[in-house]
Amino acid sequence: MNIDYNETIPNNVDLGDDRRLLRALERWQPAYIEWWKEMGPVQSDMHKIYLRTAVSVDTDGWAHFDYVHMPEYRWGIFLNQPEKDRKIGFGAHKGEDVWTDIPGEYRSELRRLIVTQGDTEPASVEQQRQLGRTAPSLYDLRNLYQVNVEEGRHLWAMVYLLHAYFGRDGREEADEMLERHAGDPDRPRILKAFNEETADWLSFFMFTYFQDRDGKFQLAALAESGFDPLARTCRFMLTEEAHHMFVGETGIMRVLQRTCELMNQHNTDDVRPYGGININTIQKWINFHYSICLDLFGSERSTNAANYFSMGLKGRYRESKLDDDHKLDGEQVEIPRVTENGIGSETIAALTTMNLKLRQDYTKDSQRGLNRFNKMIDAHDIDATLSLPADTFNRSIGIYAGINATPEGKLISGEEWAASKHAWLPTDDDHKYVRSIMIPVTAPGKMASWIAPPKRGIHGQPIDYEYVLFH
Repeated sequence: MNIDYNETIPNNVDLGDDRRLLRALERWQPAYIEWWKEMGPVQSDMHKIYLRTAVSVDTDGWAHFDYVHMPEYRWGIFLNQPEKDRKIGFGAHKGEDVWTDIPGEYRSELRRLIVTQGDTEPASVEQQRQLGRTAPSLYDLRNLYQVNVEEGRHLWAMVYLLHAYFGRDGREEADEMLERHAGDPDRPRILKAFNEETADWLSFFMFTYFQDRDGKFQLAALAESGFDPLARTCRFMLTEEAHHMFVGETGIMRVLQRTCELMNQHNTDDVRPYGGININTIQKWINFHYSICLDLFGSERSTNAANYFSMGLKGRYRESKLDDDHKLDGEQVEIPRVTENGIGSETIAALTTMNLKLRQDYTKDSQRGLNRFNKMIDAHDIDATLSLPADTFNRSIGIYAGINATPEGKLISGEEWAASKHAWLPTDDDHKYVRSIMIPVTAPGKMASWIAPPKRGIHGQPIDYEYVLFH
């Protein structure tokens, strides 16, 4: 299922056969380009970057790698091929044919899901806007730009659905995607984690590890949708999202490797005098990013999430592999409950815990990466262990909002939190130090002092390949 690059907007959805839709998207396109120029990666408009561009949605050979002049990158609309005789796999409509158009009674709920997912895509670009100034290598700079252009394309994916299926309401929602901005006090992005500053590369690696992993699980749940265009869109987005998480995991691993090397070389836990990032600092960044990402899943008890599932709009992670009736009528589960005496439990309808189930799967997936990080530390004979903080730590949404807890999950008073939080979360001094070592490195194959080289280059190229041409 190849992609037509002869159109103004590259696509594999036969836009040329729907002139009204094509004209609407062509009217939106200049506003997108202006947004990219204003809010996209700084100082990139003159660069040629060794990027991958989707040329197909087939499993093999779907991407082409070559230098692209950044302003000439072709954003497009790509959906996976339809699955023959696909049925809805969960909820009240389980077993029915999937929908190729939106059931009128589910219109507002589906639009909310698409807008919320779509809003995160340009937010990521805005949050990472300044990072190109301080890239630790050409390899990393190229990866930043690859992530950015694909987040832009993911915005296009959601905008296409809004234009194609929601009429005037959809067009207005698409316009507003470009009017909100990450961190804007007047018109912020919808979700709090996508308004946080990403001002250094340690934060970027954490973002692509944790926030993009949230994206993986949200997209995977939407890829189960009974609304087939959304499911097909998200399945291709997941193909691209995998690289974003690769950037995060290998980036953190390389930071840790360099930290461990400096610790052994200088026989010290404090590698800041040698231009490195302490393990304790890395743990603080993990504590922050992981805890704010737990909030992205919403409240553990959610009527909206129950409705999305029952309606067949949003499933669970790998829905077909779960061993139940995929309807959950009458099923109950036990969830935590904060009481005056601490954390107890209560039994509620399983349907209302869809957010919690997705979050639990996210936690398991996040821990697998930390296990690999800890193997790296252990391989250097260093007595330290990185960990995910407890679900109770630093939360703003859900059961644990408004309470104070240690990373180990112990409930504490507000006074104890105020006295100890700087040991668990990044301080102003931590941010100042990390930003101080963000010195750009632009010689091919060279790396900043605080990060180790990658194990291999991109698409078979050597590590010292000139991944970005500054002319």
